[in-house]
Amino acid sequence: MKICPIKIGNLNLKNNIKQGELERAEKSEAWQTAIGLQAVDGLNTSEYLLDTAKDHIEGKITIDEAQKRIHSYYEQKSTRTETKNETKEADIVSARITKFLGKKAFQFSPAEWITIHRRLFEGVFDHTGKIRQYNILKKEWILNGETVIYADFNSIKDTLDYDFAIEKQFSY
Repeated sequence: MKICPIKIGNLNLKNNIKQGELERAEKSEAWQTAIGLQAVDGLNTSEYLLDTAKDHIEGKITIDEAQKRIHSYYEQKSTRTETKNETKEADIVSARITKFLGKKAFQFSPAEWITIHRRLFEGVFDHTGKIRQYNILKKEWILNGETVIYADFNSIKDTLDYDFAIEKQFSY
């Protein structure tokens, strides 16, 4: 493994990953993925999350402790000042994605996909872990305001079953 600096968002970790520090590299990659997925949705994480991620990557805290810190941070903020909802969602979901990416068990199925959705967004949205019961149209900023064609709510389950069956047949 080559030695390279770790960068998360605007936070540049000056420590280098050396051979034998694979766990640290995996943690950094998981955080970068989680934060990047939030950025794709136009959400920004807080500086507090970046500091917490750094402590997790460096092994000072576990991912569970990182999640507790973030939860506590927003719990305290809401009692003292107005919470920035855009960073709250991004921070909570980023930590949950990082925890999920750290697990080695995964079953490629619609049921697992729904479970992941519930685990990531529980307490953030009311509809987590549920297949929607209405049709949607949503302009996506990443597509320059265009939209994608979303499945009719009546066919979501069948569409998921079909898509997952096709994907399982593909060899990467």
